[in-house]
Amino acid sequence: MRVYVPLTLSGLAEAYKTGELGAGPLLAYAVTPALREWYLSDDIEELEYAALNRAALASLRLLAADAGAARRRVVVAVDVADGAAVADPDRALDPSALGEVRVTGTVRLAKAAAVHVDSDDAEEDVTAAADALEAADAGDDDAQFVVDGAEDHELLWYATQEIPNLVGLGG
Repeated sequence: MRVYVPLTLSGLAEAYKTGELGAGPLLAYAVTPALREWYLSDDIEELEYAALNRAALASLRLLAADAGAARRRVVVAVDVADGAAVADPDRALDPSALGEVRVTGTVRLAKAAAVHVDSDDAEEDVTAAADALEAADAGDDDAQFVVDGAEDHELLWYATQEIPNLVGLGG
Protein backbone atom coordinates (compact mmCIF):
# COMPACT_ATOMS: atom_id res chain seq x y z
CA MET A 1 0.00 0.00 0.00
CA ARG A 2 1.30 3.45 -0.90
CA VAL A 3 1.19 6.00 1.92
CA TYR A 4 2.21 9.64 1.93
CA VAL A 5 4.12 10.80 4.99
CA PRO A 6 4.17 14.56 5.73
CA LEU A 7 7.52 15.96 6.84
CA THR A 8 9.63 19.11 6.83
CA LEU A 9 13.08 19.39 5.23
CA SER A 10 14.66 19.02 8.68
CA GLY A 11 12.51 15.93 9.27
CA LEU A 12 13.68 14.53 5.93
CA ALA A 13 17.30 15.24 6.90
CA GLU A 14 16.78 13.34 10.16
CA ALA A 15 15.17 10.44 8.29
CA TYR A 16 18.13 10.37 5.92
CA LYS A 17 20.59 10.23 8.85
CA THR A 18 18.71 7.50 10.73
CA GLY A 19 17.37 5.58 7.73
CA GLU A 20 13.87 5.72 9.22
CA LEU A 21 10.85 7.94 8.81
CA GLY A 22 9.98 7.01 12.36
CA ALA A 23 8.59 4.28 14.52
CA GLY A 24 4.85 3.76 14.49
CA PRO A 25 2.30 4.80 14.91
CA LEU A 26 3.23 7.26 12.19
CA LEU A 27 0.73 9.69 10.68
CA ALA A 28 0.38 9.30 6.91
CA TYR A 29 -2.23 9.63 4.19
CA ALA A 30 -3.49 7.02 1.76
CA VAL A 31 -6.41 6.12 -0.47
CA THR A 32 -8.95 5.15 2.19
CA PRO A 33 -12.65 4.33 1.75
CA ALA A 34 -13.56 7.76 3.16
CA LEU A 35 -11.21 9.50 0.72
CA ARG A 36 -12.71 7.52 -2.18
CA GLU A 37 -16.21 8.55 -1.12
CA TRP A 38 -15.23 12.20 -0.67
CA TYR A 39 -13.32 12.44 -3.95
CA LEU A 40 -15.95 10.63 -6.01
CA SER A 41 -13.51 9.02 -8.40
CA ASP A 42 -12.43 5.51 -9.26
CA ASP A 43 -9.22 6.70 -10.94
CA ILE A 44 -6.42 5.48 -8.64
CA GLU A 45 -4.00 8.15 -9.88
CA GLU A 46 -6.48 10.91 -9.01
CA LEU A 47 -7.13 9.33 -5.62
CA GLU A 48 -3.41 9.04 -4.86
CA TYR A 49 -2.98 12.68 -5.91
CA ALA A 50 -5.74 13.61 -3.45
CA ALA A 51 -3.95 11.65 -0.69
CA LEU A 52 -0.68 13.40 -1.59
CA ASN A 53 -2.42 16.78 -1.29
CA ARG A 54 -3.84 15.82 2.10
CA ALA A 55 -0.29 14.97 3.21
CA ALA A 56 0.95 18.31 1.82
CA LEU A 57 -1.59 20.09 4.04
CA ALA A 58 -0.34 18.06 7.02
CA SER A 59 3.21 19.11 6.12
CA LEU A 60 2.02 22.72 6.14
CA ARG A 61 0.71 22.12 9.67
CA LEU A 62 4.17 20.85 10.69
CA LEU A 63 5.68 24.04 9.26
CA ALA A 64 3.17 26.19 11.16
CA ALA A 65 4.25 24.47 14.39
CA ASP A 66 7.99 24.89 13.68
CA ALA A 67 8.98 28.48 12.97
CA GLY A 68 12.58 27.43 12.32
CA ALA A 69 11.78 24.93 9.57
CA ALA A 70 12.51 25.82 5.95
CA ARG A 71 9.24 26.92 4.37
CA ARG A 72 8.86 24.07 1.88
CA ARG A 73 6.30 21.29 2.21
CA VAL A 74 7.72 17.75 2.08
CA VAL A 75 5.86 14.49 1.48
CA VAL A 76 7.53 11.08 1.25
CA ALA A 77 5.71 8.39 -0.74
CA VAL A 78 6.36 5.03 0.88
CA ASP A 79 5.16 1.51 0.19
CA VAL A 80 4.13 -0.39 3.33
CA ALA A 81 2.49 -3.75 3.92
CA ASP A 82 -1.29 -3.59 3.42
CA GLY A 83 -2.06 -4.28 7.09
CA ALA A 84 0.48 -1.73 8.36
CA ALA A 85 -1.64 1.34 7.53
CA VAL A 86 -5.01 1.65 9.22
CA ALA A 87 -7.59 4.43 9.19
CA ASP A 88 -9.05 5.36 12.57
CA PRO A 89 -12.73 4.36 12.37
CA ASP A 90 -13.63 7.00 14.98
CA ARG A 91 -12.30 9.74 12.68
CA ALA A 92 -13.58 8.30 9.38
CA LEU A 93 -16.30 10.94 9.01
CA ASP A 94 -14.17 13.86 10.21
CA PRO A 95 -13.41 16.00 7.12
CA SER A 96 -10.01 16.94 8.53
CA ALA A 97 -9.06 13.26 8.72
CA LEU A 98 -9.85 12.28 5.12
CA GLY A 99 -7.20 9.85 3.93
CA GLU A 100 -5.49 9.83 7.31
CA VAL A 101 -3.92 6.54 8.39
CA ARG A 102 -1.64 5.37 11.17
CA VAL A 103 1.30 3.24 10.11
CA THR A 104 2.46 0.71 12.66
CA GLY A 105 6.03 -0.44 13.01
CA THR A 106 9.18 1.23 11.84
CA VAL A 107 9.04 2.84 8.41
CA ARG A 108 12.40 2.57 6.66
CA LEU A 109 13.39 5.36 4.31
CA ALA A 110 14.67 2.64 1.96
CA LYS A 111 11.00 1.76 1.27
CA ALA A 112 10.37 5.25 -0.10
CA ALA A 113 9.29 5.39 -3.72
CA ALA A 114 9.79 9.15 -4.11
CA VAL A 115 9.96 12.46 -2.30
CA HIS A 116 7.73 15.43 -3.15
CA VAL A 117 8.97 18.91 -2.19
CA ASP A 118 7.96 22.49 -2.92
CA SER A 119 10.17 24.41 -5.33
CA ASP A 120 12.08 27.44 -4.07
CA ASP A 121 9.56 29.79 -5.67
CA ALA A 122 6.78 28.42 -3.44
CA GLU A 123 8.45 29.52 -0.21
CA GLU A 124 6.75 32.93 0.00
CA ASP A 125 3.25 31.45 -0.45
CA VAL A 126 4.00 28.51 1.85
CA THR A 127 5.28 30.89 4.54
CA ALA A 128 2.12 32.99 4.27
CA ALA A 129 -0.05 29.85 4.35
CA ALA A 130 1.68 28.49 7.46
CA ASP A 131 1.19 31.84 9.17
CA ALA A 132 -2.51 31.95 8.19
CA LEU A 133 -3.34 28.33 9.03
CA GLU A 134 -4.60 28.92 12.58
CA ALA A 135 -6.96 31.70 11.46
CA ALA A 136 -8.15 29.56 8.52
CA ASP A 137 -8.92 26.70 10.92
CA ALA A 138 -10.98 29.16 12.97
CA GLY A 139 -13.12 29.96 9.93
CA ASP A 140 -11.46 33.09 8.55
CA ASP A 141 -12.21 33.07 4.80
CA ASP A 142 -9.37 35.46 3.94
CA ALA A 143 -6.90 33.26 5.79
CA GLN A 144 -8.28 30.19 4.01
CA PHE A 145 -7.64 31.94 0.69
CA VAL A 146 -3.99 32.41 1.74
CA VAL A 147 -3.72 28.74 2.75
CA ASP A 148 -5.24 27.70 -0.57
CA GLY A 149 -2.54 29.77 -2.29
CA ALA A 150 0.08 27.27 -1.20
CA GLU A 151 -1.92 24.53 -2.89
CA ASP A 152 -1.50 26.37 -6.19
CA HIS A 153 2.13 25.18 -6.11
CA GLU A 154 2.63 21.61 -7.29
CA LEU A 155 5.06 19.59 -5.25
CA LEU A 156 8.03 18.54 -7.34
CA TRP A 157 8.94 14.86 -7.66
CA TYR A 158 12.39 13.70 -6.59
CA ALA A 159 13.98 10.26 -6.69
CA THR A 160 15.15 9.00 -3.32
CA GLN A 161 18.77 9.25 -4.53
CA GLU A 162 18.29 13.03 -4.59
CA ILE A 163 17.52 13.29 -0.85
CA PRO A 164 21.12 14.25 0.13
CA ASN A 165 20.96 17.24 -2.24
CA LEU A 166 17.49 18.23 -0.96
CA VAL A 167 18.64 18.32 2.66
CA GLY A 168 22.00 19.97 1.94
CA LEU A 169 24.20 16.90 2.40
CA GLY A 170 24.98 16.33 -1.26
CA GLY A 171 28.23 17.07 -3.01
